[in-house]
Amino acid sequence: MKKILKVISFVIIAILIIGFFTFHSLKPQYNGEISLNNLNEKVTVYYDSIGVPHIYAQNELDAQRALGYVHAQDRLWQMELMRRLAAGRLSELFGDVTLETDKLFSSLGIEEAAEETIANLDPNTEAYQLTMAYLDGINQFIQEGPTPIEFYLLGIDKSPYSLKDVYNVYGYMAFSFASAYKVDPVVTEVSKKLGSAYVDELNIPLSEKSALLRTEKGAVISSAMAETAHQIFETLPISPFIGSNSWVIGPEKTKNGKVLFANDPHIGFSQPAVWYAAHIHTPSYEMYGYHLALTPFPLLGHNREKAFGLTMFANDDIDFYVEENHPKDSMQYKTPDGYERYALREKHIAVKDKDTVSYTIKVSRHGPLLNGVIRQIIDERPIAMDWIYTKKSNQLMQASYGMGHAKNINEFKKNVSTIHAPGLNVMYGDAKNNIAWFAVGQLYELADSVSTKVFLDGASGKHEKQRYLPFEENPQAINPAKHYVYSANNQPDSINGKFYPGYYRAEDRAKRIAMLLDAKNDFTKEDVMKMINDVTNPVVPQIIDNFTAALPTDALTSEEKKALMLLQDWDGSYTKEAVAPTLYARLIYEFLTQTYHDEMGSTFDVFINTSLQQKVLAVQMARDSSVWWDNITTKDYKESKADIVTASFKNAITFLKKQLGANMQTWQWKRVHTLEHQHPIGQKALLRPYFNVGPFEINGGPQVINNMNYKMDSTGYYKVTAGPSNRRVVDFSNIEESMGVIPTGQSGNQFSPHYKDQTDRYNKGEFYQLLINSEVIKQQKNKLIFTKK
Repeated sequence: MKKILKVISFVIIAILIIGFFTFHSLKPQYNGEISLNNLNEKVTVYYDSIGVPHIYAQNELDAQRALGYVHAQDRLWQMELMRRLAAGRLSELFGDVTLETDKLFSSLGIEEAAEETIANLDPNTEAYQLTMAYLDGINQFIQEGPTPIEFYLLGIDKSPYSLKDVYNVYGYMAFSFASAYKVDPVVTEVSKKLGSAYVDELNIPLSEKSALLRTEKGAVISSAMAETAHQIFETLPISPFIGSNSWVIGPEKTKNGKVLFANDPHIGFSQPAVWYAAHIHTPSYEMYGYHLALTPFPLLGHNREKAFGLTMFANDDIDFYVEENHPKDSMQYKTPDGYERYALREKHIAVKDKDTVSYTIKVSRHGPLLNGVIRQIIDERPIAMDWIYTKKSNQLMQASYGMGHAKNINEFKKNVSTIHAPGLNVMYGDAKNNIAWFAVGQLYELADSVSTKVFLDGASGKHEKQRYLPFEENPQAINPAKHYVYSANNQPDSINGKFYPGYYRAEDRAKRIAMLLDAKNDFTKEDVMKMINDVTNPVVPQIIDNFTAALPTDALTSEEKKALMLLQDWDGSYTKEAVAPTLYARLIYEFLTQTYHDEMGSTFDVFINTSLQQKVLAVQMARDSSVWWDNITTKDYKESKADIVTASFKNAITFLKKQLGANMQTWQWKRVHTLEHQHPIGQKALLRPYFNVGPFEINGGPQVINNMNYKMDSTGYYKVTAGPSNRRVVDFSNIEESMGVIPTGQSGNQFSPHYKDQTDRYNKGEFYQLLINSEVIKQQKNKLIFTKK
């Protein structure tokens, strides 16, 4: 027995020793000295208390080289995922479970567009040279720095990064902003199988000329394309971009007479967090910015002169065209000028532990055919995806460089005007008391009779783009009379007398932001910090009023009447302790089910998780009659609104009693509404506690300023999947006291103290100071010095 105990003790000690040395060998280096090739001068990096690197260099080339190195040591695994996702190479890591994802992304033309862009870049521009220095820093870390633990667990080798990887990340960002792949197929199916009356009640008017497809009344719709795309984005190991809030308050409405800037981009939650903060300081340039993986220039940033950020524009930049093949040669398709041959792209996807998958993509003048790429598409017609991102010159690298380097508002506007995709609302404020909003992205016009929400005719030429709009016609505002600008992914003002087509979000968040901004003229930083955490939806009370107005109360039990009073007394605030949000969330699910499920069938789960459903909910609830309320499975009875709301209400109460118990007071939002930041490796139950962060009970809900999005489904649990990826408030009356926070931490390295050290403050709605005072920064205890090798 003693021998056994000695052996066990020896094994435990050996494990502890190995663990100790593993921990210290794999964690990021925040102190000491590192020699780098190609440096001109010494670079000093001061790490603050939350792991933000403050990079002090004598020139920008050295600063960018150091940025690449420190970014990689905290986020190399994230960089690896990003470049593989956009290129369709995840299956090399995860096997055939990501094969559908790889086929979709490899078909989009992101890599081909990157190659074309890179071939036309001027290597003498400062943006190009700084980007190459950033990549050099990453690659030097790959050669000399520790390997992240994920590489060991998955058995993959590190390999250098290139300019193509940077542009692939831009391409992924652009595609993840698009909603057409989920909405357009659904609307097309509704038009085809149910008819224009059903489409009209989704608030998508179609003229007779735009009705491309045969109507089959009474049929159940099914859109395999939308369902597959929805499933792919649900399982991505990288955060998709979904929305955002931002507002900039002019000096006339602030207590201190200077601009206040707020931004909280809404992106899918994941671990590591989306943004990496870094502060660069040289004699000629300074920027406190937030970077995506593999992006050398920040998309969110501020310095002493200006602040900028973004939200999703949600304009329509993807159209689907139905091509017409030659009757005798499927390699040709019809155009207004005769038949043309499809271009062919050969694709090969390496799959872990399995044979390489090879396939050929046909490409028409509109874009790649999705038939055969998304295997669930059983439509015999060739369906091509026309995406503006791959059709116009890509200036994203130069534009993002220019945003940070612009000397004034006019230079800033000139730079952002070159962004063709994705569509963004770029927000701006500066120390000279200017405020602005620019909707950027290449907009275009189709014929008035054409709806971009259905598949278009690719053969006749009648549905082609008629013109590209100059940037001056894009929605924008500079120093408006209201003394504030804001964006919450809502519908912008009309362009040439027409609303530009898009996938805009419901008005709820926008209405609340405008309501709060209109209410006072003496805003402080503290007011804005409170506002960015607001959880009240001003539209909900009206939805409840319209619901209950149609509800026959004489058919309710005393318990149901109690629940009804609880809803009627609710102001729409999604706080953790409240009961009403739980009841309302289930009620809305039941209402949507009673209204749409019979017609939509398997596409229902996609539809209820689209911006289209979010926008139409309040409108549908206000209707007294609707074609959607008649259940197509009940042939001898026509359901009314009263039938729908009664069944929805009673079903909701019954469900919640089974789920949460008979005591209604215990149905608190925190029991069903939680947030967990998931790491791809954390999907394995054994590794979940080590890689994932959470779960946590969390304030907030859908379509409030503190926008916590979740997948709506039948489970009755609302696991948050997306929300504020960064909360930031910049105060030009005291720029050094600007505040911010990200959901988990700066580092994606599990051995770093900054893996999840911001989580507690984020969950509480609190902030950290964003340091730019050199005297304070140079007092930080962690200092990493880069010297010339």
